[in-house]
Amino acid sequence: MGYNKEDNDGLVIEQNSTPKVDESLEKDISEQSLSEGIEQPSQGVASLMGKDIDSLKAALGEPSRVDLSAYGFHWWIFNKQPDQYIQAGVFNGKVVTAFGIGSSVNVQPFKIGQHIEEIFSMNVIEPDVTFEYNGSSYKFELSEQDMNTRPIIKMGEYFVQLYIDKFTSSVSSIRYMDKETIVKQRPYEMVYRGSLIEPPVLSEGDWVRIEAGLEKQILDITNAIRIRHELPSLEWHEKTAEVAYAHSKDMAIEDYFSHESDKYGDLSERLKAAEILYQLAGENIAANYTDGPAVVEGWLNSESHREALLNEEFTHLGVGVYQRHYTQNFLKMWEEPQQ
Repeated sequence: MGYNKEDNDGLVIEQNSTPKVDESLEKDISEQSLSEGIEQPSQGVASLMGKDIDSLKAALGEPSRVDLSAYGFHWWIFNKQPDQYIQAGVFNGKVVTAFGIGSSVNVQPFKIGQHIEEIFSMNVIEPDVTFEYNGSSYKFELSEQDMNTRPIIKMGEYFVQLYIDKFTSSVSSIRYMDKETIVKQRPYEMVYRGSLIEPPVLSEGDWVRIEAGLEKQILDITNAIRIRHELPSLEWHEKTAEVAYAHSKDMAIEDYFSHESDKYGDLSERLKAAEILYQLAGENIAANYTDGPAVVEGWLNSESHREALLNEEFTHLGVGVYQRHYTQNFLKMWEEPQQ
């Protein structure tokens, strides 16, 4: 069984990542009167779903960069203003998923910062989400924790996933997905009947590109969250990113999950070996999350990891991703003496 995990001092999320075949599912779906949920808005991030590349550029301009994902689509990154951060996933020339975070992002009919009670009072949010796609039947089963921190709502032929900051009981960010994408990503326990859509088989070269993109996305999303909390942005620190990457790779290859490596020691020892000078350092680690947005929102909802994300003393960040293992190393650098 696969599972998401973070180091304990904090949250541990477990979820079955192996889909189960359910012979009764087709009957269950055919007997239900399935609500189409909310209507797709004509403006904002939700309106991008299904649009072609020309329409995407007309709405958001040229992307800052384009990152490969592990699910076959490319993330178009729009990060010129952290309070308007958007990732749009493009597959076969169409927007199949989108993610928005920042107080100025238009996520109609919702709002970043909106209280969860308001959302639950205005929308029907169920623990089971069922649908058909290309002749197959699928059902996602949300746990109580899923319902409280990342509920999902139908939006016509698409889905809206709300990331909830449990410490403020408000919307932190929003992700939109089409049916094929949500089946590939499998963010919840899933049962199905028919054919299973699998993510693409990835080469070593693919992973190098994916990891580089994830590292920058984690920096961008971390800064969007810090700005929301009126904290200064963190600067990228390449040598620290190399230390973080080495730790993620070591955890994956040696099959352990800890801040301390048998070979390379704890964070202070790893930074010392890399000859990195600093005043203060911190580390977040995680494994088996879907992607960058998911892992940062997971850290935000864990008290000890949240403290690192929102520590006002940190000035720099290095992120290292090795396949499904993630490491954030935070630093407060020595200030240059004034002349």
